[in-house]
This record gives sequence, structure tokens and C-alpha cells, in this order.
Amino acid sequence: MIQADTIIKHLRLTEKSNKLSANYGQYTFEVYPTATKHTVRAAVEQTFKVTVTRVNIINVKGKPKRSRRGQPIHGSDSKRAIVTLKQGDKIELL
Repeated sequence: MIQADTIIKHLRLTEKSNKLSANYGQYTFEVYPTATKHTVRAAVEQTFKVTVTRVNIINVKGKPKRSRRGQPIHGSDSKRAIVTLKQGDKIELL
């Protein structure tokens, strides 16, 4: 039994992700770095009671920045999953 709270951090709500969900049935999740396509699929199906057809994983590197002292630093890295649902399935956000 997979615990979804150890795989999915939260649902990302941006303009691009809202357009993907409205037009193509794709939802974007922020996931933990140890998550794989199979575990993300199982966690989404178990949590939202939908059928997942495809999962794409993206590793996003943090942006380079400078500290107040001028030293180079970078933002935190993240891992995202774009989940495509079976046609007709939806995740209700409210």
C-alpha cells in the first residue's frame, strides 16, 4: 500500500497548468525527489480515484542568484510530474 503523502507534495496551480488541465486533462504535481513514474501513478489513482494514462517527470534546477554579499547561490531544485488522465476523468480542485 502506497502512502500518497510521501510521494505527492502538492498540486501546482499556474496559468500553464490550468490551461493543460482544461484542454488536455493533464495535471501538474510537485513530487518528492525519490518519486518515480510508477509511484506517482499509484498515488494519484489512490488519492483522487481516477485512471491515469501517462506520467511525465521533470527535474527542474534552481535558478542561479546572488546573495546580499554578492556571493553566487542558487534556488532550490524541484521535481514535477505531469499526469494525463483518462478522457472524462477530472480532479476536482474545490
